[in-house]
Amino acid sequence: PDVVITDLRLPAGDGLGVLRAVKAIDASVPVVVMTAYGSIQDAGAAMRYRDRLGAKDVAMLYNVSAEFADSLDRRPLPDRARSAVFSSIPDAVLVSGQITGEAAALSDLEAVKKVLPDTPVLANTGVKHATVADVLRVADGCIVGSALKVDGNTWNAVDPERARDFMDKARKARGG
Repeated sequence: PDVVITDLRLPAGDGLGVLRAVKAIDASVPVVVMTAYGSIQDAGAAMRYRDRLGAKDVAMLYNVSAEFADSLDRRPLPDRARSAVFSSIPDAVLVSGQITGEAAALSDLEAVKKVLPDTPVLANTGVKHATVADVLRVADGCIVGSALKVDGNTWNAVDPERARDFMDKARKARGG
């Protein structure tokens, strides 16, 4: 495969097991392990395993404003983001909107980027064709789903023309 995307928590095992199996078969295949239910212990185990494998291509992305949950941590978002970087050393920090598909507030992206100038900050939800240029003026990148799908519907297949158009807009926003 071109890439393997898995959740950390699976009904019959875990994403680290998937990572181990994929890397044993073909070490060149990029693996994305994500979860909505991570913990410091999960992050530490994943980082130690990545280091043991020498798998520098395994990226650790930490969502500091999950769109599907309410944080028990009542500190301001920039403080939570700084804490995640200090304690878990992610490759990038994700900032989400309030619900799946809703854009992260540009003010949230700006506030997190301001306190983490040396850590990539990605918009995690709601980036659309009409907003990608504005988002990329603040964020280092974005994770996109529905905007690339047929009719913009998350449950539909990827529409190659929508994907090409989105990437053209993203490249133009980056000066390319």
